[in-house]
Amino acid sequence: MKIPELIKLKKESNLLELTYQQLKYQLPAEYLRVYSPSAEVQGHGQPIIQYGKKYVKLIEITPVGHYALKLIFDDGHDSGLYSWEYLYKLVTEYAVLWDEYLIKLHDHNKSRDPNEAIIRLGMPS
Repeated sequence: MKIPELIKLKKESNLLELTYQQLKYQLPAEYLRVYSPSAEVQGHGQPIIQYGKKYVKLIEITPVGHYALKLIFDDGHDSGLYSWEYLYKLVTEYAVLWDEYLIKLHDHNKSRDPNEAIIRLGMPS
C-alpha cells in the first residue's frame, strides 16, 4: 500500500497535493468530490453521477487513524473516507478517471457548471 509522505491542502488553488517518494501529485477538489468513496456518491453498486461541482472547494482535511483522510467540501459533503489505497488510485488513474467522468456527464446531459443546463436534441430523421 502506498502512503503519501506529505499531504497539503492548497486552498488558494483548490488542490490536494500528495507526495509519494518525492513525486508530487495535485488533485483538484472537483475531481475528489465527484469520485468521493461515500455511499452518497458510490451508491450500492450503482454510482450516482455528480454534476455541477466545478466550483466546489475543499475546505478541510482530517486524518482518520492511520488508514485514510476525511475530506470536507464547501457544499456540505463530508462523508467519504479516502483510504490511502483509494487516494493512490485517484492519483495514478487521474487522466482515465477524469475522461470517464466527462463522458458520463455528456451521456447524461449534465454539466460541471452548476449554472448551466444542457438539453441535447436528437438529429432529425
